[in-house]
Amino acid sequence: HARPHAGYSGASKMTVLKRAMVLAAGFGVRLRPITDTTPKPMVQVLGRTLIDRTIDRLKDGGVESVVVNTHHLGEVVHAHLKKRDDLEILFSEEDPILETGGGIAHALHMLGDGPFFACNGDTLWLNGLQNAMTRMLKHWDDEKMDALLMLHSTVDAYGYNGLGDFCVDPLGLLSRRPECEVSPYLFTGVQILHPRLFKGAPEGAFSLNVLYDKAMENDRLYGMVHDGEWFHVGTPDALQEAESYMRLRYSGIKHR
Repeated sequence: HARPHAGYSGASKMTVLKRAMVLAAGFGVRLRPITDTTPKPMVQVLGRTLIDRTIDRLKDGGVESVVVNTHHLGEVVHAHLKKRDDLEILFSEEDPILETGGGIAHALHMLGDGPFFACNGDTLWLNGLQNAMTRMLKHWDDEKMDALLMLHSTVDAYGYNGLGDFCVDPLGLLSRRPECEVSPYLFTGVQILHPRLFKGAPEGAFSLNVLYDKAMENDRLYGMVHDGEWFHVGTPDALQEAESYMRLRYSGIKHR
């Protein structure tokens, strides 16, 4: 596979995004029994919740306002995040649950007219040589893109044993993993989206994959490969692996 972004320089002027959405409505089925009483984004790794770690990263990237969607044990997420006063946190409640695409579409009116970050509330990543949010902003090109996904090497992800999600061409354009093959990159759950991606979107519950496919057809779905660690915290074993790694790496160091 070609090296991603060879010859691709991204936008000439770095965008600044002040708004973000964090998806925190899911049931976390594979992490049961933990998620029977604790919403998955509220699961802790090294003493800090996954959702706080995600919001910390967004804040470090310049975000000032975060919309959080809730459903399963939403009151627990509400009560916890209301204690944060370092940035604006708004809530978008769902009943019934609207999936990834429907959840963001439901909250679009709170996210403004321009591009915004969107992150899964249960994802965990460490920065590489540069802040991942800053790298994404440098790659974002409003004229070319409706969505920019942060990808990670399929074989180098902690706690992940899937087949990956995407292939990337030299310009950064994405294509789906060929059937029955392992693709080089998985989607990390971190992305920049433009509201125009949702034009003509389905009503109610739907997956963001519907919109990715549409953007792909129009050559407007791009990817950026993450240069730090990424953890799939989908099962109790994977959670333990992430905890062990973080403890070893940051033993004696107070780290967000």
